[in-house]
Amino acid sequence: MKKAIGKIHLWLGLLSGLVVFIISVTGCIYVFEDEIKALVYHDRETISISADGIRKPLSELLQRAEQAAGEGHPIQSIEVPAAADHAYTFRPLQIRNKKAKTYFGEVVYNRKLYVNPYTGDIVHNENTKYEFFSIVLRIHRNLLLNRAIGSVIVGSAVLMFVILLISGIVLWWPKKGTVKRSFSFPWKSTTRWKRKNYDLHNVLGFYSLFILLAIALTGLVWSFEWFDHGVQWMANGGTKYKKPKTLFSDSTAAATTTIDKIYAEVLAENPDADFITISLPEKTNGAINALARYGTRTRYFSQRYQFDRFSGRLLKSEPFDEKNAGEKLRAMNYDIHTGAILGLPGKLLAFFASFTSASLPITGFLIWYGRLNKKSANNKEVVARPVANVARPRKALRPQPARRGTS
Repeated sequence: MKKAIGKIHLWLGLLSGLVVFIISVTGCIYVFEDEIKALVYHDRETISISADGIRKPLSELLQRAEQAAGEGHPIQSIEVPAAADHAYTFRPLQIRNKKAKTYFGEVVYNRKLYVNPYTGDIVHNENTKYEFFSIVLRIHRNLLLNRAIGSVIVGSAVLMFVILLISGIVLWWPKKGTVKRSFSFPWKSTTRWKRKNYDLHNVLGFYSLFILLAIALTGLVWSFEWFDHGVQWMANGGTKYKKPKTLFSDSTAAATTTIDKIYAEVLAENPDADFITISLPEKTNGAINALARYGTRTRYFSQRYQFDRFSGRLLKSEPFDEKNAGEKLRAMNYDIHTGAILGLPGKLLAFFASFTSASLPITGFLIWYGRLNKKSANNKEVVARPVANVARPRKALRPQPARRGTS
């Protein structure tokens, strides 16, 4: 059984190793997206507070952003931070070519506008298609391929990685007399680099096992819908996942509401929210979605609302506390995946675990390659070994005739 598991471990590792390495390295980078952006994008994210401290109406800022985006690029979402010295962000509707094979061909238009809420000035017009973290994310999730193609490849590799982690713990399981070595690096008594490489693969793999399982399983939620629904089914104690009903606006009614009214209503319900995001519908009869998020580094705790875009009537309210267990777990998925659920210590754990998972395909390949060379060398030695000489039996001596003239 262990030999069979070893074969499975080997071939799945060879098949998924390169993809696992790529998504692990990009995962290390993306874990600290917020912290890096706060430093690198400081000039576009933070602004000076005006003397009177009065922000312009959201509807006026929306109009300024639409003018900057240009005709044919309606604003789709608005993010309003609670921090007084932060810019508002407006995202126009993204244009995609779903038939394209690569990320750069698929994303035709993707921009993000940073707007000063006190003056209405455009602080920065970002081409998000080429923004560093957008590219890192698309490598991580799709390998810079079309979403439909890339997500299947990445998801399949991650699924193999989960099996590798489970089979790896079976192969690692220490025997009697090797327990101490299985948990440590006795490198002082070892000079061979092959043994050190073997220890790195096994010992680091063991210590990062449970964190990597959490990261991998939460990653599968985005790759496969069946896995997402299965996780929620388990969390709900066997209750089948039900897709939320789509709500529509009454397009026959006269428009009597503004974005300012909806924003004021959500803010009144959530005065302590760190961010309020408003998503505008693409279709005429679509509903306006609003999200009040608590936490500057986490995303799971939030209150959701849906409004009629014409009358401003509240269609649905979804407080976080009223979600079922599956919905709560789904909302926490991103924060578990990045370690943000545990704050900075959790992010550090996710970073080092991802760094370890990037090393596992390399150390595993070196173990396999070393054994392959050793087997090849042994075969050559057997072929080159000289065959032992076998003594031939001597021929019997013939009797010699007697010479004449002798006695």
